[in-house]
Amino acid sequence: MGNPSGGEIPFDASSRDRAIARFYSSATWIEGAAEKQLHDVAALAGMMSVAAFPDLHPGKYGPVGMAARSDRLYPQLVGNDIGCGMSFFELDLPLRKLKIDKAANQLRGLEDIELGDPAERLEASGMAGDYFTGALGTIGGGNHFCELQAVEDAVDGAGVDRQRLYLLVHSGSRALGASVFGDVIAANGSMPEGLEIGTEAAVAYMLDHQSALAWASLNRQMIAERAATALRADLRLVADVPHNLVQLTGNGVVHYKGAAHVAPGALAPVAGSRATLSHLVLALDGVEASLEAISHGAGRKYDRKSMHGRAGANRSEREALMTNEWGGIAICDDRDLVIEEAAGAYKDAGKVVADLASFGLIEPVATMRPLVTYKAARMEEAPPALDWKRERTFARRRNNG
Repeated sequence: MGNPSGGEIPFDASSRDRAIARFYSSATWIEGAAEKQLHDVAALAGMMSVAAFPDLHPGKYGPVGMAARSDRLYPQLVGNDIGCGMSFFELDLPLRKLKIDKAANQLRGLEDIELGDPAERLEASGMAGDYFTGALGTIGGGNHFCELQAVEDAVDGAGVDRQRLYLLVHSGSRALGASVFGDVIAANGSMPEGLEIGTEAAVAYMLDHQSALAWASLNRQMIAERAATALRADLRLVADVPHNLVQLTGNGVVHYKGAAHVAPGALAPVAGSRATLSHLVLALDGVEASLEAISHGAGRKYDRKSMHGRAGANRSEREALMTNEWGGIAICDDRDLVIEEAAGAYKDAGKVVADLASFGLIEPVATMRPLVTYKAARMEEAPPALDWKRERTFARRRNNG
């Protein structure tokens, strides 16, 4: 369906509409259910303003791809994966030495790589040493991933090296975030009026929220360290950007649900899919009008259930989903996840970035091509290296007709 132009509110709009700034063009496809959820959020008690982005799509407690400022706290607008975000790293590996098949087999076992005592890492980050240690350094399911990337194109001064390899890690707080959210729901119910700032319930949630935010960032760092160890490389953090969080400001509480929280001058990744380009963008002063938020990725176009009728109907189609046009490989032994996370499930990340740029929120600085995307692996069923070659050959034949 079509949409009103972003940021510009019609003169005769309702009070609910006046609270919404849409940062996407009228040509951007947004599901009707997401628009309805957007209006529902704008109608919540104490809501001041809502910013919606071109990756907007329906979620469980409200739309994903928005930021909302209110005079009270709504934990449900953040959800259970508190601190989920994207971290972008540079590796000291030259692209010219990369053998994709070999890298894929090295990365297949990344979640089993030991990184020393996790308790020490937690304590160094200001958390208890026994704080959900079993999940630390793991990716999780759904749309989370660790991806080896190379520069496809970049502007001068972008801060990326065309001759090096990069990692993009998308993950969050795993069971910790779910536990925090479960606790606040159990103690306060559905919270239709939110939580008043300064109350015992709000303070307790924010303390747990801050811990989950720090845990999620450390989790992404340790995933990247495991990947770098597998690839026998060192790494450097370029950007760490959460997109499920709450910020207490001098002008209300800002909730970010699937919207990357960025300040002017910051670099941020905008993820594509395992078969499309991702983007690196520079946040501009314009993000002050969007609650310091932008899209974090392409956003879903089709829900998980409906994808089972759209892709991967047979073994050949599923094998085709495991490769891409750049010779890249996906590591995912979960057949349902392969289908649900197919590139066709997502919007066009390039169009999302173009919308953000058209409203003066960002400047695109680089595109990144996916080479190896790790999602889920069963080590006891690891295929031999020859299987990677067979899948890539199949994809080349398919792409050549």
